[in-house]
Amino acid sequence: QFQLEESGGGLVKPGGSLRLSCAASGFTLDQYVIAWFRQAPGKEREGVSCISSSGGIIDYGYSVKGRFTVSRDNAKNTVFLQMDSLKPEDTGTYYCAGDTGVDFYCSGAAWKRGSFDAWGQGTQVTVSS
Repeated sequence: QFQLEESGGGLVKPGGSLRLSCAASGFTLDQYVIAWFRQAPGKEREGVSCISSSGGIIDYGYSVKGRFTVSRDNAKNTVFLQMDSLKPEDTGTYYCAGDTGVDFYCSGAAWKRGSFDAWGQGTQVTVSS
């Protein structure tokens, strides 16, 4: 059974940092594009970042550029999202999603449409003082 699992969410004050992890079970991530999405109550899902299978192509959503950094460690079968300078508007449930054969997604806007085969259950991030 192919599963993605997010972890690392929590409550943090504005200006703080969190590192989210997306781990795979039942398959290896090294052939998968992994994207991060988030959704706040009452708002549409938003694309946060995309990283190609090798890590050579990376893209970010406009609202997180310069503050978030995505990386992957294929040996550990995990993708990370380092979130710095967090703002209250970063609050939401964060999901990772993955698919194979779609490295080109990260080169443009296609990944933001969210057409990925595998999704995690999400991890909550709350930024509040």
